[in-house]
Amino acid sequence: MPMSEQEIFEKVQETLVETLGVDDDEVTPEATLREDLGAESIDFLDIVFHLEKAFDIKIPRGELFPDNILNNPEFVQDGKMTDAGLKELKDRMPHADFSDFEQDPDINKMPEIFKVQTIVNYVSNKVDG
Repeated sequence: MPMSEQEIFEKVQETLVETLGVDDDEVTPEATLREDLGAESIDFLDIVFHLEKAFDIKIPRGELFPDNILNNPEFVQDGKMTDAGLKELKDRMPHADFSDFEQDPDINKMPEIFKVQTIVNYVSNKVDG
């Protein structure tokens, strides 16, 4: 039987509480991983590992949190994501909401894309996919 979005959220919440050492009331759907929950680069690997165990899924490297995009001059120019870069991000991250980022694609605002809901959407697609 497929998991409900609420069940997935609760498991993601539990995983983030355990991985990041935050309180469960801090882990809301709109909470950002870096700004609100204090996740650092190394934590992203740990999050992936714990999600794989919690949901019994395989998360290929770069699928949940894309890498190598910011280093590509085709995708980033003058500190802004290019149209090609935005398209690449959307293709790689259909589970993310880019509506705010599209208005001002400053790469310094990229961490705002990585919200708890982004993970819930990703896991929902994986377990129900």
